[in-house]
Amino acid sequence: MSWNGVPETVRWTGMSIEKRQKTEMRQGHAGTGPGAITPDGCAVELYARLPVGDEPDIVTAAVPPGAHILELGSGVGRVTHPLLERGFMVTAVDESAEMLERVRGARTICGTIEGLELGETFDVVMLGSFLVHTGDERERRALLDACVRHVADDGCVLIQREGQDWHTRVPRERVDASGFTVRILSADPVGDGVNSVRAEYEFPDATWTQTFLSRPLTEDEFEEALREAGLRVDRRLTEDGVWMRAVKATRG
Repeated sequence: MSWNGVPETVRWTGMSIEKRQKTEMRQGHAGTGPGAITPDGCAVELYARLPVGDEPDIVTAAVPPGAHILELGSGVGRVTHPLLERGFMVTAVDESAEMLERVRGARTICGTIEGLELGETFDVVMLGSFLVHTGDERERRALLDACVRHVADDGCVLIQREGQDWHTRVPRERVDASGFTVRILSADPVGDGVNSVRAEYEFPDATWTQTFLSRPLTEDEFEEALREAGLRVDRRLTEDGVWMRAVKATRG
Protein backbone atom coordinates (compact mmCIF):
# COMPACT_ATOMS: atom_id res chain seq x y z
CA MET A 1 0.00 0.00 0.00
CA SER A 2 1.06 3.63 -0.27
CA TRP A 3 0.25 7.01 1.31
CA ASN A 4 0.65 9.86 -1.13
CA GLY A 5 3.06 7.71 -3.15
CA VAL A 6 5.26 6.76 -0.17
CA PRO A 7 5.47 3.17 1.20
CA GLU A 8 3.61 2.78 4.46
CA THR A 9 2.60 0.37 7.16
CA VAL A 10 -0.97 0.61 8.46
CA ARG A 11 -1.39 -0.44 12.08
CA TRP A 12 -4.62 -0.68 14.04
CA THR A 13 -4.36 0.11 17.75
CA GLY A 14 -7.80 -0.04 19.32
CA MET A 15 -9.79 2.80 17.71
CA SER A 16 -6.67 4.27 16.12
CA ILE A 17 -5.22 4.01 12.64
CA GLU A 18 -1.58 4.95 12.32
CA LYS A 19 -0.07 5.43 8.87
CA ARG A 20 3.70 5.44 9.12
CA GLN A 21 6.01 6.67 6.41
CA LYS A 22 9.64 7.46 5.91
CA THR A 23 10.17 11.22 6.04
CA GLU A 24 13.11 13.55 5.43
CA MET A 25 13.82 17.04 6.75
CA ARG A 26 11.85 19.64 4.81
CA GLN A 27 13.93 22.11 2.81
CA GLY A 28 14.77 25.20 4.85
CA HIS A 29 13.84 23.53 8.14
CA ALA A 30 16.16 22.28 10.88
CA GLY A 31 16.15 21.52 14.58
CA THR A 32 18.62 20.78 17.34
CA GLY A 33 18.37 19.39 20.86
CA PRO A 34 17.79 16.11 22.67
CA GLY A 35 15.52 13.44 21.16
CA ALA A 36 13.81 12.97 17.81
CA ILE A 37 13.48 15.91 15.39
CA THR A 38 10.53 15.94 12.96
CA PRO A 39 10.75 16.85 9.25
CA ASP A 40 9.79 20.48 9.97
CA GLY A 41 12.42 20.86 12.71
CA CYS A 42 10.17 20.32 15.75
CA ALA A 43 11.65 18.41 18.68
CA VAL A 44 9.36 15.73 20.10
CA GLU A 45 10.76 15.99 23.63
CA LEU A 46 10.35 19.77 23.59
CA TYR A 47 6.70 19.64 22.56
CA ALA A 48 6.05 17.01 25.22
CA ARG A 49 7.19 19.60 27.79
CA LEU A 50 5.32 22.65 26.51
CA PRO A 51 2.30 23.61 28.63
CA VAL A 52 -1.23 23.87 27.31
CA GLY A 53 -2.08 27.39 26.22
CA ASP A 54 -5.46 29.00 25.64
CA GLU A 55 -6.26 26.94 22.52
CA PRO A 56 -8.74 24.60 24.27
CA ASP A 57 -10.71 27.60 25.55
CA ILE A 58 -10.72 29.21 22.09
CA VAL A 59 -11.94 26.03 20.43
CA THR A 60 -14.59 25.35 23.07
CA ALA A 61 -16.06 28.83 22.61
CA ALA A 62 -16.16 28.50 18.81
CA VAL A 63 -17.70 25.07 18.14
CA PRO A 64 -20.67 22.96 19.32
CA PRO A 65 -20.25 20.74 22.39
CA GLY A 66 -19.13 17.22 21.57
CA ALA A 67 -18.07 18.11 18.02
CA HIS A 68 -15.85 15.72 16.06
CA ILE A 69 -12.61 17.62 15.42
CA LEU A 70 -9.99 16.83 12.78
CA GLU A 71 -6.79 18.26 14.24
CA LEU A 72 -4.19 18.76 11.51
CA GLY A 73 -0.65 18.88 12.87
CA SER A 74 -1.54 17.57 16.33
CA GLY A 75 2.00 16.88 17.49
CA VAL A 76 2.19 15.10 20.85
CA GLY A 77 -1.39 15.96 21.78
CA ARG A 78 -0.78 19.15 23.76
CA VAL A 79 -4.18 20.47 22.56
CA THR A 80 -5.70 17.08 21.73
CA HIS A 81 -5.79 15.84 25.30
CA PRO A 82 -7.59 18.87 26.82
CA LEU A 83 -10.14 18.73 24.00
CA LEU A 84 -10.81 15.07 24.73
CA GLU A 85 -11.26 15.90 28.42
CA ARG A 86 -13.91 18.46 27.41
CA GLY A 87 -15.95 15.83 25.60
CA PHE A 88 -14.87 16.40 22.01
CA MET A 89 -14.05 13.56 19.63
CA VAL A 90 -10.65 14.10 18.01
CA THR A 91 -8.91 12.60 15.01
CA ALA A 92 -5.27 13.66 15.28
CA VAL A 93 -3.09 13.90 12.16
CA ASP A 94 0.66 14.39 12.12
CA GLU A 95 3.49 13.37 9.80
CA SER A 96 5.66 12.31 12.75
CA ALA A 97 5.09 8.84 14.17
CA GLU A 98 7.21 9.82 17.19
CA MET A 99 4.84 12.70 17.93
CA LEU A 100 1.72 10.54 17.61
CA GLU A 101 3.12 7.92 19.98
CA ARG A 102 2.50 10.47 22.75
CA VAL A 103 -1.19 10.93 21.85
CA ARG A 104 -3.68 9.05 24.03
CA GLY A 105 -7.42 8.57 23.61
CA ALA A 106 -7.74 9.89 20.05
CA ARG A 107 -7.83 8.24 16.65
CA THR A 108 -4.41 8.97 15.15
CA ILE A 109 -3.31 9.13 11.52
CA CYS A 110 0.34 9.48 10.55
CA GLY A 111 0.84 11.15 7.17
CA THR A 112 1.17 14.50 5.46
CA ILE A 113 -1.75 16.89 5.67
CA GLU A 114 -1.42 17.77 1.98
CA GLY A 115 -2.11 14.19 0.92
CA LEU A 116 -4.87 13.47 3.41
CA GLU A 117 -7.88 11.71 1.85
CA LEU A 118 -10.02 10.20 4.62
CA GLY A 119 -13.26 10.04 2.65
CA GLU A 120 -15.19 11.54 5.57
CA THR A 121 -16.05 14.97 6.89
CA PHE A 122 -15.86 16.55 10.34
CA ASP A 123 -17.73 19.20 12.31
CA VAL A 124 -14.47 21.07 12.85
CA VAL A 125 -11.10 21.09 11.10
CA MET A 126 -8.21 22.71 12.97
CA LEU A 127 -5.14 24.03 11.18
CA GLY A 128 -2.96 25.26 14.02
CA SER A 129 0.79 25.72 14.55
CA PHE A 130 0.81 28.63 12.03
CA LEU A 131 0.90 26.09 9.18
CA VAL A 132 -1.01 28.49 6.94
CA HIS A 133 2.22 30.55 6.82
CA THR A 134 4.25 27.85 5.07
CA GLY A 135 6.80 29.40 2.74
CA ASP A 136 5.60 27.35 -0.24
CA GLU A 137 2.38 28.85 -1.65
CA ARG A 138 1.47 25.58 -3.37
CA GLU A 139 1.80 23.78 -0.06
CA ARG A 140 -0.42 26.38 1.63
CA ARG A 141 -3.09 25.80 -1.01
CA ALA A 142 -2.79 22.04 -0.50
CA LEU A 143 -3.20 22.47 3.26
CA LEU A 144 -6.33 24.59 2.81
CA ASP A 145 -7.68 22.16 0.19
CA ALA A 146 -7.31 19.37 2.76
CA CYS A 147 -9.34 21.47 5.21
CA VAL A 148 -12.10 21.97 2.63
CA ARG A 149 -12.16 18.26 1.69
CA HIS A 150 -12.71 17.24 5.29
CA VAL A 151 -15.03 19.88 6.76
CA ALA A 152 -18.77 19.27 6.72
CA ASP A 153 -20.92 21.71 4.74
CA ASP A 154 -22.25 23.16 7.99
CA GLY A 155 -18.91 22.84 9.80
CA CYS A 156 -16.03 25.26 10.33
CA VAL A 157 -12.28 25.51 9.95
CA LEU A 158 -10.23 27.04 12.79
CA ILE A 159 -6.95 28.56 11.60
CA GLN A 160 -4.06 29.92 13.66
CA ARG A 161 -2.22 32.90 12.15
CA GLU A 162 0.94 34.77 13.05
CA GLY A 163 0.67 38.20 14.60
CA GLN A 164 1.18 41.08 12.17
CA ASP A 165 4.50 42.17 13.75
CA TRP A 166 5.98 38.77 14.51
CA HIS A 167 8.62 39.00 11.76
CA THR A 168 9.63 42.58 12.50
CA ARG A 169 9.68 42.49 16.32
CA VAL A 170 12.89 40.48 16.56
CA PRO A 171 14.79 39.47 18.52
CA ARG A 172 12.35 38.97 21.38
CA GLU A 173 11.92 36.60 24.29
CA ARG A 174 9.28 35.44 26.72
CA VAL A 175 9.80 33.69 30.04
CA ASP A 176 6.99 31.21 30.64
CA ALA A 177 5.43 30.91 34.09
CA SER A 178 6.59 27.29 34.24
CA GLY A 179 10.23 28.37 34.03
CA PHE A 180 11.50 28.11 30.45
CA THR A 181 12.43 30.86 27.99
CA VAL A 182 11.25 31.17 24.38
CA ARG A 183 13.33 33.36 22.07
CA ILE A 184 12.66 34.36 18.48
CA LEU A 185 16.21 35.13 17.47
CA SER A 186 15.79 36.22 13.86
CA ALA A 187 13.51 36.37 10.83
CA ASP A 188 15.75 36.82 7.81
CA PRO A 189 14.44 37.27 4.24
CA VAL A 190 15.36 34.43 1.87
CA GLY A 191 13.47 35.69 -1.19
CA ASP A 192 9.94 35.72 -2.65
CA GLY A 193 8.43 37.17 0.52
CA VAL A 194 9.60 34.28 2.71
CA ASN A 195 11.62 34.56 5.93
CA SER A 196 13.84 32.04 7.64
CA VAL A 197 12.84 32.15 11.31
CA ARG A 198 15.06 30.84 14.10
CA ALA A 199 13.58 30.06 17.52
CA GLU A 200 15.17 28.85 20.73
CA TYR A 201 13.60 27.14 23.74
CA GLU A 202 15.77 27.13 26.86
CA PHE A 203 14.96 24.95 29.86
CA PRO A 204 17.13 24.59 32.98
CA ASP A 205 18.37 21.20 31.76
CA ALA A 206 18.15 21.38 27.96
CA THR A 207 17.94 23.73 24.97
CA TRP A 208 16.23 23.20 21.62
CA THR A 209 16.31 25.30 18.45
CA GLN A 210 14.11 25.28 15.38
CA THR A 211 14.65 26.96 12.01
CA PHE A 212 11.71 27.14 9.62
CA LEU A 213 10.45 29.04 6.58
CA SER A 214 7.47 31.34 7.04
CA ARG A 215 5.59 33.66 4.70
CA PRO A 216 4.03 36.70 6.44
CA LEU A 217 0.46 37.35 5.29
CA THR A 218 -1.52 40.56 5.51
CA GLU A 219 -5.21 40.25 6.32
CA ASP A 220 -6.04 40.76 2.66
CA GLU A 221 -3.55 38.08 1.58
CA PHE A 222 -4.89 35.67 4.19
CA GLU A 223 -8.49 36.21 3.10
CA GLU A 224 -7.53 35.85 -0.57
CA ALA A 225 -5.83 32.52 0.18
CA LEU A 226 -9.03 31.33 1.84
CA ARG A 227 -11.15 32.48 -1.11
CA GLU A 228 -8.94 30.58 -3.55
CA ALA A 229 -9.57 27.41 -1.53
CA GLY A 230 -13.34 27.98 -1.26
CA LEU A 231 -13.39 29.35 2.29
CA ARG A 232 -14.32 32.69 3.81
CA VAL A 233 -13.64 34.28 7.18
CA ASP A 234 -16.60 33.93 9.53
CA ARG A 235 -15.18 35.78 12.50
CA ARG A 236 -12.14 36.42 14.66
CA LEU A 237 -11.84 34.15 17.66
CA THR A 238 -9.21 36.26 19.40
CA GLU A 239 -8.91 40.04 19.55
CA ASP A 240 -5.50 39.96 17.88
CA GLY A 241 -6.79 37.83 15.01
CA VAL A 242 -4.32 35.02 15.66
CA TRP A 243 -7.21 32.52 15.66
CA MET A 244 -9.83 32.81 12.93
CA ARG A 245 -13.01 30.84 12.20
CA ALA A 246 -13.70 30.12 8.52
CA VAL A 247 -16.58 28.38 6.73
CA LYS A 248 -17.19 27.17 3.19
CA ALA A 249 -17.74 30.11 0.87
CA THR A 250 -20.94 28.57 -0.50
CA ARG A 251 -22.67 28.93 2.86
CA GLY A 252 -25.16 31.73 3.17
